[in-house]
Amino acid sequence: MREGDTGLKADLHRYLREAREAVLGKLDGLSEYDVRRPLTPTGTNLLGLVKHLSVVELLYLGFVFGRHYPEPVAWFRPDLGPDAFEPNADMWATAGESRERIVGTYRAACAHGDATVEALDLDATGYVPWWPEPYARATLHRVLVHLVAETGRHAGHADVVRELVDGAAGRFGGDPQLPALGEAGWKEHRARVEQAAREAGRAAQEAARD
Repeated sequence: MREGDTGLKADLHRYLREAREAVLGKLDGLSEYDVRRPLTPTGTNLLGLVKHLSVVELLYLGFVFGRHYPEPVAWFRPDLGPDAFEPNADMWATAGESRERIVGTYRAACAHGDATVEALDLDATGYVPWWPEPYARATLHRVLVHLVAETGRHAGHADVVRELVDGAAGRFGGDPQLPALGEAGWKEHRARVEQAAREAGRAAQEAARD
């Protein structure tokens, strides 16, 4: 490993672990219905995000580097090809798929991925068959950057979905990055944002007519 790579790998790995925990934390305190119910027109839901990210982990930190996960996972069968499941099958949980199984599979997939990160150097090369050439030959460095980005993106989805479920916002209770405005303060803030949007919209319409 080149000088400086140890610290870089540790940084990337830390950001990935933090994003994973941010996603899982959004399920805390919710009912079976609330972790599963769709909150967007495309069906985005909290437990589905966790299920999807388990596939992401098993693919990128397992399959790509030939380090295959040893246990069967019902919604993860890369050997069957991309048409084995209906579209978006990994983005929602059926009534028969338990929350405990999905969360447990994600944690196990992350542990399997952690072992891959620890075992390989950043310049170790895997193969991502769904990426176009010449990018399909990908280093662990590139794969970790991709995973940090993807998991962080879905953590953002989880933030929004959780707020729509019960109003809980921020990365954790008492998040210092979230102003403590209280219910009345947030209503006032939202009203100000709405008013500004309406004023900007009217101004744009008037400018278009001129």
